[in-house]
Amino acid sequence: MIRVMLAMLVACALVAACSRASAPESGAAGDKAAASPAAAPAGSPGGSGAPAAASPAAPAAPTPAPVPTSREITIPADTPLTVKLTAPIASDTSKVEDPVDGTLATSIVVSGETAVPAGAQVTGSILEANRSGRVKGRASIAFRFDHLVVGGERHQIQTDRVAREAGADRKGDLKKGGVGAGAGAIIGGIAAGGKGAAIGGAVGGTGAVMATRGKEVRLAAGDMVSTKLRQALKLLVPAEKK
Repeated sequence: MIRVMLAMLVACALVAACSRASAPESGAAGDKAAASPAAAPAGSPGGSGAPAAASPAAPAAPTPAPVPTSREITIPADTPLTVKLTAPIASDTSKVEDPVDGTLATSIVVSGETAVPAGAQVTGSILEANRSGRVKGRASIAFRFDHLVVGGERHQIQTDRVAREAGADRKGDLKKGGVGAGAGAIIGGIAAGGKGAAIGGAVGGTGAVMATRGKEVRLAAGDMVSTKLRQALKLLVPAEKK
């Protein structure tokens, strides 16, 4: 009887142990089953879980190069310049470093293209101004241009020296000397006869030449002068439209 009861107790203990071991496994299986449906939307429609491939982006259009608005041009040395003076200058009134103003009378053309249009402003200064002497020495004046204005921009330039000298006036000197000699002869004749007339004539002639100056050099507004560039000049000109 005791043996039968012991066997029944052992059997009950085994059944209880088996039931405890199977309970966690079934819970884990339930958790796995619940997690599987939630993971499915992250994948492809077939539920494989692989991400969908993205379509390649279209290449960006290239940026167009900026269109130049100007280009450089070089005016070579020895290019002739014809300048129309806009203000008068003279050997007896102008002084060293006085301004000389003018405009280009003709355009500066380089390789068939106008680099500087006619009418562009040109400025310079007086280098020498010598008025005519009473006895000897002709009047003279010299100047040079040192700036050129193109499109509102002032450029430094160097030109050849422009010089003017008064021409000889021997006819005027002889005429003036003759008048003086005649007056001197009259005075000398009155004072001491023939000998005095000879002396008075010599003195009177010399006095007339000394009292009268020769011709002056005068250039009026509107007069043309010519010169040349001594050094090349680089400028920016509008680019050609295509």
